[in-house]
Amino acid sequence: MDNLALLTIGVTLLCCVLGVCGVHVYSSGKAQRAALVDRLSSTGHITMAGGRRRRFAGFDRRLRGTGLGKKIEVRLSATGLDLTPGEFFVYMVALIAGLWLIAQSLLAAFFGPIFGLVGLWTAFSFLSWQRQKRIEKFINQLPELSRILANATQAGLALRTALSMAAEELEAPAGEELSKVADALAVGHSIDEALGELQDRLPSRELIVLVTTLVLSSRAGGAVVGSLRNLTETLEERKETRREVRTQLSQVNMTAYAVPVMGVGAMLLTDKVLPGAIDRMTSTFMGQAAVVVSLGLYALGLIIIRRMSKIDV
Repeated sequence: MDNLALLTIGVTLLCCVLGVCGVHVYSSGKAQRAALVDRLSSTGHITMAGGRRRRFAGFDRRLRGTGLGKKIEVRLSATGLDLTPGEFFVYMVALIAGLWLIAQSLLAAFFGPIFGLVGLWTAFSFLSWQRQKRIEKFINQLPELSRILANATQAGLALRTALSMAAEELEAPAGEELSKVADALAVGHSIDEALGELQDRLPSRELIVLVTTLVLSSRAGGAVVGSLRNLTETLEERKETRREVRTQLSQVNMTAYAVPVMGVGAMLLTDKVLPGAIDRMTSTFMGQAAVVVSLGLYALGLIIIRRMSKIDV
């Protein structure tokens, strides 16, 4: 009996020691995981290159775990903006609330939800505009990128080394994007995968041609220097053509945005001339339907003008 009691006490003490060790390991592992998430998501009290501290760190961490947060993160990664998904979401909500309150105070309560939707559309349109702007800048740098790769390849450097050298010499956004490609190659990704991710982030016909040339040359070899030289000249010609087309269509694009602004301005002017006219108009179903139809026609006109002025070069 004495031996059984001692054995029971010993087993109990051993279980307690193992339980304390397990709790300690679990807590330390959880703390390390939280620190790793903070580093990877660039949140918390980390100071960025520009000296700015991230805001809404806790909310940003929770938002990244949702589907909406992941979609916003993908959109932001293609724009080059120094924003986290949490910051963008908070700013977007503030914009929607501000436009909602302004519309209610200046026009009528009926326009609050409409201007809230306009704020939501504006926020995501801003991301699309920034992404397109970054793509345009990258396309303008493609001739120089192709020239650097041709010179490096002619000097006997491997394609991986040439890409790393181009990432150091070129400015943003090409330098930043090629740095991501070089980092992907450094951790074991193939050239096809790394360049394919670059093509997904910044899709364009010029980049597709360059990526295809580099991938084929890495697979089958061949006169990659001559191909890159010819591609450089072609990209320079396309760059000038795109600039001419953009200049010719600038007036049309300005008209597409000026017409809706004139319509909203005319509505505000009417309310100033006849105080309370918008309130009386939106107090009935027919007036509300007329406003919705007119705004829909303005939006349709904007879309049609943008589609007609969109020329792929």
